[in-house]
Amino acid sequence: MPAAKRIQELRETIEDANYQYHVLDNPQISDAEYDALFRELVDLEAGHPDLVTPDSPTQRVGSIASERFPAYEHARPMLSLSNAFDADELRSFDARVRKLAGSDVDYVAELKIDGLAVSLQYDRGMLQRGGTRGDGRIGEEVTPNLRTVNAIPLRLRDKNAPAFLEARGEVYLRKSDFEKLNANRERAGVPPFANPRNAASGAVRQLDPKLTAERKLSFFAYGIGNIDEVRQVQTQFEALEFLKRIGFAVNPYVTRCDDIEAVIAFCSDWETRRDSLDYEIDGVVVKVNPLAMQTKLGSVGKDPRWATAYKFKAREARTKLLDIVITVGRTGTLNPNAVLSPVPIGGVTVRNATLHNEEYIHSNDIRIGDTVVVMRAGDVIPRVVGPVLSERKDKLPVFRMPQRCPVCGADADRPEGEAMSRCTNAACPAQVLERVKHFVSRGAMDIEGIGDVMATQLTELRLVKDIADIYALTSEKLEKVPRTGEKTIANLLRNIEESKSRGLVRLLTGLGIRFVGSQTAQILADDFGSIEALEEATVDALKSSEGVGPEVASSVHLFFAQRANREMIERLRGSGVQMTAPRRRRSQTGALAGKTLVLTGTLSGMTREEAAELIAQAGGKVSGSVSKKTDYVVVGDEPGSKYSKAQQLGVAILDEAGLDKLLK
Repeated sequence: MPAAKRIQELRETIEDANYQYHVLDNPQISDAEYDALFRELVDLEAGHPDLVTPDSPTQRVGSIASERFPAYEHARPMLSLSNAFDADELRSFDARVRKLAGSDVDYVAELKIDGLAVSLQYDRGMLQRGGTRGDGRIGEEVTPNLRTVNAIPLRLRDKNAPAFLEARGEVYLRKSDFEKLNANRERAGVPPFANPRNAASGAVRQLDPKLTAERKLSFFAYGIGNIDEVRQVQTQFEALEFLKRIGFAVNPYVTRCDDIEAVIAFCSDWETRRDSLDYEIDGVVVKVNPLAMQTKLGSVGKDPRWATAYKFKAREARTKLLDIVITVGRTGTLNPNAVLSPVPIGGVTVRNATLHNEEYIHSNDIRIGDTVVVMRAGDVIPRVVGPVLSERKDKLPVFRMPQRCPVCGADADRPEGEAMSRCTNAACPAQVLERVKHFVSRGAMDIEGIGDVMATQLTELRLVKDIADIYALTSEKLEKVPRTGEKTIANLLRNIEESKSRGLVRLLTGLGIRFVGSQTAQILADDFGSIEALEEATVDALKSSEGVGPEVASSVHLFFAQRANREMIERLRGSGVQMTAPRRRRSQTGALAGKTLVLTGTLSGMTREEAAELIAQAGGKVSGSVSKKTDYVVVGDEPGSKYSKAQQLGVAILDEAGLDKLLK
């Protein structure tokens, strides 16, 4: 048999097997038979590369990892849904619909799959592009990843399919596949995923499609976003039947309801039956059935008037709180997490749950050893609600947050009035990625070429373990970064070298000291002139700077008190990074001599740093906070709370033109 004919036969057989298994849930061949057919197709295509086409089943798994996700614009906005939490709210929704429609309406009730909403664009029957929902108008294009999902057809089954079709649906992970995935991760010594939704969402956003394919994602179509021609589809129910007919998996439990009471009965029934499914649902989506009526009702904001989501009640269980462990977030926050005696909640075994923060633990009197109530809020993140005090038989100790970071041992800081403690070590392994991204950003050291992707690669490859390592990068080290060529490396090393001369203000901004933004960095650089002076400054000395209050002074002092931070700064100094700035000698006769100004919002004609420089040259001083001693507050676009405080205190307010006038 000619290769081309056999290849076509194999493709049709394999795609039909995918359709029977993933769409109809009716497998016709064994896994072994499927694997044999797939291997034969791979071998034939390897021998005849000119016969490989984009819609071949072998092309579902891409071999090239993307460096970033381009924007994906939806043909029509993907709207969000309002929520209903009980029968009365569903009846209120129905009353609004009937009032606007001027008549009774029928509905379609669909199980609300707990996954990730995506959009798929087909051109002449072939899948061309796919993207996430994003903000409803613009999402992320993740076409190579979506092509790995077997339930998503690469080619529509109907030869008379429309020339253009945008289909919408939910990518999800079956509970059974989720359990297998987590079992494999635990065997490999990798932390398990918290829930199927997070695992599915993360899979769709993998940079390497092969990693997406390993998660065995599934898909249900639930609507048509756009279509290029009028078809005999007059209702939502008919739209789902149409999608099913052309090759999409559609949830089998979709039901047409004559009135809202039938909808309520459907919701009540599935709230008790939800655990019988092999996938997570967190409610029911209720839609007006006639499409013409949907158009007439329209939307308000991002919510369609013709649809709502009935949300199931959170599920609870009781179990033992075995321990409270502290994890360190990527921004340095110390997060308390409950270690639980394993308990099934809604078909998922829960072993860990969030405890939010120390105040939450104390206000709810939660103690290690308690029997506690655990809730899966929205069926996503488990949390400890509180203890069952009637079962507390012993005097259990009150939990206290550690005073040091459990990852690196540095001091933990919790400023007065804040909920979270934070690690003060800029080189803490738990937060290095976010530290690096901030350090190289435009407002800090402005190192072009180290974007989010490059920063992630440098830290994951352990080439950069703290920000000082950026200046130890060499051509040999950068060659280890995937898809980094000779020209890219040369440009990056040049940009790193140029950043050494950015000066003290940019360096202080880039260090990521709590409460020290660009304005405060400018004030500290003006008043102290060098990083050595700041390292030795007392809290009282720091407070003597205009606009530097107790919280800022304590944070700066604590940062420089950490041995790891001082060692990192020493390495930066050894690399040639400039760490001084001229101490301002303000003019005694300038236009703003003796005046204190505060900047807030985005200025259009200059940056805030440039404005601060001009103010200093004119003899004025820029403060980071508004007080009765403030002479002027300069307001740009989208000002913050400083603008409101200036109004409350009666401080003079200037726009950019007013500042320019004062300076001249």
